[in-house]
Amino acid sequence: MAQIFKAKKQPLQKKSVVLDITAMDHQGRGIAKHNNKVCFVSGALPNEQVKATIIDDKARYSSAATQKVIKASDARVTPFCEHYNHCGGCQLQHLETSQQVIEKQTAVNQLFEKFAKQKNLNWEAPLLSKSTHYRRSARIAVMFDKAAKKIRVGYRASGSKNIVSINQCAVLSEAFADVFTLFDSLINQHKSLHSISHLQLCESDEHSFVVIRHTKTIPDEFKILVEQATAIHKYEIVWQSESDVIEHSHFAMPYYYLKEFNLKFEFGLGNFIQVNAQVNQAMLKQSADWLNLNGDESVLDLFCGIGNFSLVLAKQAKTVIGVEGVTSAVAMAAQNAQTNSITNAEFYCFDLTQKIQNAPWFSKDLDVLVLDPSRTGAMAVLEQLPLKQFKTILYVSCDPVTLARDSAIISQAGFELNKIGLMNMFPHTGHIETMALFQRR
Repeated sequence: MAQIFKAKKQPLQKKSVVLDITAMDHQGRGIAKHNNKVCFVSGALPNEQVKATIIDDKARYSSAATQKVIKASDARVTPFCEHYNHCGGCQLQHLETSQQVIEKQTAVNQLFEKFAKQKNLNWEAPLLSKSTHYRRSARIAVMFDKAAKKIRVGYRASGSKNIVSINQCAVLSEAFADVFTLFDSLINQHKSLHSISHLQLCESDEHSFVVIRHTKTIPDEFKILVEQATAIHKYEIVWQSESDVIEHSHFAMPYYYLKEFNLKFEFGLGNFIQVNAQVNQAMLKQSADWLNLNGDESVLDLFCGIGNFSLVLAKQAKTVIGVEGVTSAVAMAAQNAQTNSITNAEFYCFDLTQKIQNAPWFSKDLDVLVLDPSRTGAMAVLEQLPLKQFKTILYVSCDPVTLARDSAIISQAGFELNKIGLMNMFPHTGHIETMALFQRR
C-alpha cells in the first residue's frame, strides 16, 4: 500500500508584537489587525496599545495574549481576584463593570449586522445584578498535580487543562467562601479521599449543597470525617459514585422561590438552573412584561427545563406546552406545576434536534413561542416550525452568535425584532445572555 508523506506541522514560533486594539469580540477579546488579518487578543481592551504574544496563527486570523499594556483604556481597572492572571473562570475583571455591559451590547450589534443584516436594534435597559458573589452554583475540579505532588482543588487555568488552586472565589456565593481551602486540606490529608474527581456546588433557598463525585468507594469512616469537618458551614453533603444519577431520597429537595410570582421551583442537583438568582428573577419579570399576555393565548415553551418560564407564563396564559429533551427536567417541571397548583401547563420530553411533525405536542393552534436553547441555538426546530402561526416569539439566548443566526430565520418568516435587551448573567466573564422579542409583521 502506498504511503503518503505528510510534513510535520512546525511548532509556532511565538513572537511579541505591538498591536492597536480597535474593538472587542463577543468572547471578551480585543480585536486588532496583524499581517493583514484579524487578531484576537486576550486581556486587551478597545483603544489600547499592547505588547502581545502570538499564540496561534491560522490562514484567516491569529490569536494573541497580552503581555504588557503600553497605552491603557480609561475603562481599565485592577482585577480584584488574586487568581485572575491564572484562573480561566473570569475574562473581564480588567474592564470596569458598567463598560463590560456596553462592550457586550456592541458585540451583539456587530453579530446581528453580520448574520441577520439588521442595524439600529431597539435596545432596552440591561438586567443587572451585584457583580460579586452572584453565582449560586459551580463545578470545582479536583486533580493530582504531578509537578507539585499534591491534589489541587480549584478551576481550570485559562486555555489549559491544568488546575489552579483557589483560596476564595469572589463571584461564587459567600456560602461557599471556605469550600476550596477546606476540601484542599481534607483531600490532601487523607489518601482515601483521593478518588474525589470534582465537587458540584449549589446554593438553594434553604440549603447549600456540595455534591462529591468520586470514582472509587470511599469508606464510611472518611465520609463521616468529611461531614463532621463541613458541619460548621452547614453544607448538605451528597456522595455521588460512578453513576451519573444523584439520589435525592435522603435529603430535602433544593428549591428557589420567585416572590414576584408566588412560585416555588424544586430541582434536582443534576438539573440545569440559572446560576444568577437575581438576574433570573429580573429575566422572568421582563419576559412577562414584554409578552403582556391577556389570558387567551396558547404558549409553546421550547427548551423549558424545569419550567422556569412555563409556570410564570401559565399564570397569565390560557395554556402552556413545555418541551424539553432531558427526562429528569420534564419530571421536575410537571412536579413543579403540581406543587404550585397550576393545571393549564403540560410538559413533554422530546429531542428538539429531531423531526417534530409527528411529535405529540406539535400543534398549529398556538399564539406565542418561547425559546430558551443551549449555546447551539434553536435552528433545528425553527426550520421545522410553521412560524407564521405565532403572533409573538420570545428568544432567550446564552450565545449571541446563534441568536443572530436564528434571528435571520425568524425575520425571513415575517417577524420584526421589536425589543432586545442584555442580561448580565455572568459579570466579569465573556458570556453574553440576551432576550429578544419578535412580533409578526
